[in-house]
Amino acid sequence: MSDFETDKMEKIRDALNVCTMCGFCKSVCPSFKAIGWDSELSRGRIILSYGLMTGEIPADESVIKSMYTCTTCADCVRRCTSKVDIVEIIEATRADLVKSGHILPKHKAVCENIIATNNPYGEKKSVKETLGREPKKAEIGYFAGCTATYRNKEISAATISILDKLKVDYTTLDEVCCGSVMVRVGWSHEDVAKLYQRNLDHIKSLGVKTLVLSCAGCYRMFKTEYPRYVEVPFEVLHISEFLAKQDLKLKPMNGIVATYHDPCHLGRHVGVYEAPRAVIKKIPGLEFREMEFSGPTSHCCGGGGGVRSAYPEESGKIAKTRMEEAEFADLMITSCPFCVNNLVLGRGEKEIRVVDLVELVDELL
Repeated sequence: MSDFETDKMEKIRDALNVCTMCGFCKSVCPSFKAIGWDSELSRGRIILSYGLMTGEIPADESVIKSMYTCTTCADCVRRCTSKVDIVEIIEATRADLVKSGHILPKHKAVCENIIATNNPYGEKKSVKETLGREPKKAEIGYFAGCTATYRNKEISAATISILDKLKVDYTTLDEVCCGSVMVRVGWSHEDVAKLYQRNLDHIKSLGVKTLVLSCAGCYRMFKTEYPRYVEVPFEVLHISEFLAKQDLKLKPMNGIVATYHDPCHLGRHVGVYEAPRAVIKKIPGLEFREMEFSGPTSHCCGGGGGVRSAYPEESGKIAKTRMEEAEFADLMITSCPFCVNNLVLGRGEKEIRVVDLVELVDELL
């Protein structure tokens, strides 16, 4: 029996009615490239969502896998001639599956960690304790995000170092998880809303007027998802947008060929393409070359939508394909810890360095 809300049921029916089954989504879907079945791309998932909604298709293992191998990269949304927002449908279907008791063990563990410890990794120390900085009153706040705090610590360390070198009056935060992971896998909105409010109350208490974020996923949450439910009374900037406005004096990188991978959360979901490239252009002597698929057409790294944790093999195949597109480069730059981690895994034995933009800027500043 389906637990779909009425408005979501109507959206799925509308999507099924307007989808022409043209297959344009097939040409760009990363999970289809890795798996090869129509059930793993948008037009197939629309049919599965409708079948789940009506009760004509059971939520068996194969159907659940089809719904959870979507990276929510939104390249199909860009390509769709019928203007179907398949990501919204996927996430609505996942929420219904979770409500009906169908949740992947990996995702359940992550969400329960967030409820228990305020981060997906189950770390006992708070962000404040881990970063070693006491929050203070300041107009600029830095939201590090769970992954840059607990796993890719070099990203939060580099961001803090850059802000210190630029003599910015800023504060770190006693933040909790932004909620992105929970939303992507379909967890209860009630639990996610508590995270929204805790973060907003804390940020407002410090008098922050501009929030700067180095994680693309966290940035998307504050930029587009928080405002759907709560008021966000401050400016939200990705660190690349902040740095693009700064007068950066960077050391040269002569004889190096670099390219840039657009994170899906930063690019297609929010539209930030130029700022990271503007920062890269500030590096003297660096030869910058775009991959064939870049900007709005950038291929996904395979690390989003909960795919990496639940289906690492499929996620790795997607990352490998993306890294093969950068074979001409010595340096792969991106702006998301999830992209960094997945692209490193997809690199294999290739001698190409994968680095977050802030790490590179900090090295050269």
